[in-house]
Amino acid sequence: MGGLETGELLTLAAVAISAGVGGGILAGLLGVGGGIVIVPALYLSLSLVGMDPAITMQVAVGTSLATIVFTSLSSARGHHRKGAIDFGLLRLWGPSILVGVLLGAALGGVVSGLILVAVFAVVAALVALDMIFRKPSGAPEPRSFSRPVWAGLGVLAGAVSAMMGIGGGTVCVPLLNFLGYDIRRAVGTSAAIGFIIGLPGALMYIITGWGAEGLLPFSLGYVNLLAAAVIIPLTVVFARVGVAIAHAIPPRALRLAFGLFLGLTSLRMFVDLYGQVLG
Repeated sequence: MGGLETGELLTLAAVAISAGVGGGILAGLLGVGGGIVIVPALYLSLSLVGMDPAITMQVAVGTSLATIVFTSLSSARGHHRKGAIDFGLLRLWGPSILVGVLLGAALGGVVSGLILVAVFAVVAALVALDMIFRKPSGAPEPRSFSRPVWAGLGVLAGAVSAMMGIGGGTVCVPLLNFLGYDIRRAVGTSAAIGFIIGLPGALMYIITGWGAEGLLPFSLGYVNLLAAAVIIPLTVVFARVGVAIAHAIPPRALRLAFGLFLGLTSLRMFVDLYGQVLG
């Protein structure tokens, strides 16, 4: 693909703007890095401008991870001011998450785009069901696990997040909540984890996509700089709005909002996957 027509460029920009605003709010509200909105939005817009379906999901994921580098910093700073980041957990979990990110991003850069769509849809659906229907017990009390168990969970969370193009909140928030962490503390810590996932993940997608055929102009591997340039400032600004909302509503409402949004996103991706397989 040598270039974009004016109409296609406007379509990509419009979807990127919407993804930036929505992704930013959700990044602060749910600690998800915004990728859970940005990936499907970019996937849709890139499909509309005629990108080769074989690499569309990789570009959506890689570009999303690049935006998460900045969104997670903005969101984490807001949660840090409210004392909602567990730095002990970050030190414990960070190294294993980084290993998982490198593995997941390397795999995501070479497998079929349909596999990435399927991973995205399945994980989002499972998390949505857990967040909507599981009733947390009384006062949250973090459970105690050995370092190898934490390491295994970190590798898994990092790998899945890198393959989905998300900042870790989609996996880490419900996992931490299940492990006994208060939902707000889980959201705040996951926002910080987003940076650990976004930076190495984006670099891996740049490397694995370098020289790929059919990329849009202004691309570094599977990261499109034009879409990222539109999304990043919007997500950074609107992440602060999400942080304010997260600390102003009841925890149960926060869990339901997270679950319902993920459920709708998963459903849309399953429909798209079904159409591609039949097509």
